[in-house]
Amino acid sequence: MREWPADWNERKLGKDCPMCESGRPDETEYGIRIKAARYSDAYLQRRGLVRGYCIVIRRGRHVAEPTELDRAEASGYWAEVLDVARALEGAYMPLKINISMLGNTLPHLHAHILPRYSDDPAPFGPLPFGLEDPAFPEDQLRNDARALEERLR
Repeated sequence: MREWPADWNERKLGKDCPMCESGRPDETEYGIRIKAARYSDAYLQRRGLVRGYCIVIRRGRHVAEPTELDRAEASGYWAEVLDVARALEGAYMPLKINISMLGNTLPHLHAHILPRYSDDPAPFGPLPFGLEDPAFPEDQLRNDARALEERLR
């Protein structure tokens, strides 16, 4: 049986948080930034089961839960998440958009935005995702990132 790490409470408070420590890079090993906004950075992911998979990372003071945001921060963050979801809808025309917020591995507020298509590998359940997911072709990834950046301007 897996257990929460002994320092989980400290991690939730921001101890050694890689999302905080990374700053606001244009690219990471996981994705390409498509939007730098007031409350968040949005990254098109390099790997995934569905084209257009993005993560929107909360920027500013460290928070692990949306309940830690005040009303203005919450409104701003969720508006930026929805902006990314709308850009994905316009670019890819998916059948459905899933917005998932977990943080069970990395307790820093972030949202996974997953377009769902007709050839979806799990149409009636959550889409599995992880580091073993296939990489998107580099040319496609870069073209998609540029197109999404344009939509988000």
